[in-house]
Amino acid sequence: MSKVILITGGSSGIGKAIATYLSENNNYIVYGSSRDLNKLENTLFLPVKLDVTSEQSINECVEKIIKDQGRIDVLINNAGVGITGPLEETPNVEIEKHFKTNLYGPINLIKTVLPYMRKNNSGLIINITSIAGHIGTPFRSIYSAGKSSLDIISETLNMETKDFNVKVVCVAPGDYLTNISKGRFHSPVIDGSPYEFKYNSSLNKMNENITKGANPIKVAKLVNKIIHLKNPKKKYISGSFLERFGIVLKFILPQRVFEFLVLKLF
Repeated sequence: MSKVILITGGSSGIGKAIATYLSENNNYIVYGSSRDLNKLENTLFLPVKLDVTSEQSINECVEKIIKDQGRIDVLINNAGVGITGPLEETPNVEIEKHFKTNLYGPINLIKTVLPYMRKNNSGLIINITSIAGHIGTPFRSIYSAGKSSLDIISETLNMETKDFNVKVVCVAPGDYLTNISKGRFHSPVIDGSPYEFKYNSSLNKMNENITKGANPIKVAKLVNKIIHLKNPKKKYISGSFLERFGIVLKFILPQRVFEFLVLKLF
């Protein structure tokens, strides 16, 4: 039978690239989600309405797919938003909104889909995290915290679901050419703030890195490969050589040396 796949955040960026590529290159039944169905017009995959911050919306989305297809074989938690700013100056309301989307959303989707996967004694959950979840950089503390949390949840969940033949995999992309900067919450650069100069400089660097990012089709091809593997690895890193090598350097260099290099780059 064709695999039934649900991808969150399918209206743009990495999520749209994954949903489109899987639809084009496989005999899969692919559902791509968005809060606004108008953003999913003329897609190769099946559109489904989903707001990952709403448990009711999650339940309705999963129930619709189960009603139509009888199962969900692969869940790809991709939906997410960015956030930047000095921790001291980032509003608590924005921090809470961020975690509700980037962390609680995937958790609630997993909790909703898992009973069906357990019943079928089969399933694959792919959580799209980030290299930022492995390497903390200035003024991205909240974003990195959410991604690193999802990474460790995936690691522990994979052990919990092993008896049910449900595999949990993390894919951590680096900077890719997407519109994440448009939807990202930026704490304002405050005149006279002790963080003003360094935060503004770091913000410009972050935006510059995204404009130089690779095509997200690279992540889509990796996800496609993972779905085809009988025993995928638990973690995959997808990024430039420097981004991938940075994770290696973090573990082999003295902490002060590594921090010096990060500050030089950002």
